[in-house]
Amino acid sequence: MQEFKQEVENMDEKIRKTYFRNILNTRLKILKTMENTNSDSRNTVNLDQSSVGRLSRMDAMQQQAMANATAQNRIYETKAIHAALMRLETGEYGYCDVCGDQIAIKRLELTPTATCCVSCPS
Repeated sequence: MQEFKQEVENMDEKIRKTYFRNILNTRLKILKTMENTNSDSRNTVNLDQSSVGRLSRMDAMQQQAMANATAQNRIYETKAIHAALMRLETGEYGYCDVCGDQIAIKRLELTPTATCCVSCPS
């Protein structure tokens, strides 16, 4: 794994862009799949007391709230990925928004949507 990370650091700019574009697009596909798979869990909870007990309804409402929060997180991450892809196209990807220095490859591998280096506050 260490050898692979050194290879990424030594890549030319075009290969590095392709590498991170693939990472971002793969994550985007995963998020879309998750959105399609989990859409049922965000549906309105049936409050018919004759078919479901009070605790079951409360549990269902809690699960619905968690599913809605997860959906919001997916929306946020999707927007961040689209912004990162746009920065890739404009040549701004991998540079800190605060100081302008290059963001470390290791940081971008962990968080490919990062906009700041570790030295600058985000």
